This record gives sequence, structure tokens and C-alpha cells, in this order.
Amino acid sequence: MAIRNITKDGDPILRKVCRPVTDFNERLHTILEDMAETMHKADGVGLAGPQVSFLRRVCVIDVGDEHGLIELINPEIVNKSVETQYCQEGCLSVPDRYGMTTRPMKVKVRAQDRNGEFFEVEGEGLLAQAMCHEIDHLDGKLFTDIVEEWLAPEEQKK
Repeated sequence: MAIRNITKDGDPILRKVCRPVTDFNERLHTILEDMAETMHKADGVGLAGPQVSFLRRVCVIDVGDEHGLIELINPEIVNKSVETQYCQEGCLSVPDRYGMTTRPMKVKVRAQDRNGEFFEVEGEGLLAQAMCHEIDHLDGKLFTDIVEEWLAPEEQKK
């Protein structure tokens, strides 16, 4: 496994729409492992392919709950609650900037695992927020596109 460089805001790769994964092979497994290691080293809760210059529909999430590390390949949100949450959001590709966004309180995501098997995962609160955030990355969107209010450093929750 290896720590990869995290692409920063301003790099055009972050605005590209990622292509689906079609090859579920050792290269994919290595990238997923590298992404998880990179995310944990950077104290993040999620990391998407374009953030490590890999333009495929993959992301890893670990919000520190009972789900543990979640690998999502070719994910799509299949259901989201009407109920929303107004939450602080940041991004490893946009260091030291935080803002308030509105995200669904609950989401259900359908994805494939590292072997190509389909599964569904439901998330609430921070996990729902992280899944929405990472899937946005796969579509070339950043949280900065939906920030409703920027936070000053003293207002930020770590």
C-alpha cells in the first residue's frame, strides 16, 4: 500500500465526470487500499477516485461507526430522505475551508464491491453526508458548489 497525493481544488481533474469501473482486478484492489490508507493518514472520512487522480467511479468512506471501511464502486443513490440535515462540511481537496451545507438525513446507495458484486448500504447523519459528498466528486462536483455559509476558523468544529 502507498500514500497517494491528494489533488487540490483548482486542478481540472476534480471537475471531470468519472467513468464506470469495468475491470475488477488487482490494480483496482491496490488503488482501493491506497485510497483507504491515504484517507486515514489525512484524517479524512472519505476519499474519491479523482482526489487521487484516478478518474473512475470509486470511493472509500470510514466515518468511524459500525460500518467500518466502506468501498463503493460505481455507486448511485437509489433513495434519499425528504428530511435534511444542515451540516458542517470540509474536503481533503479543499484544505482548511469549511462551510455549512444541506444534505439528506438518510440515503441508500447501490454499488459494487471490489469483486464486482452488487450491494446496498444505508447511511444516516454523517455517513449519509459522506456518501453524498463522495458521489458528488465522481460527478465533478465539490462541496464548495453547494455551501450556504462559509465558516470562520473559530466557528469550525474539528
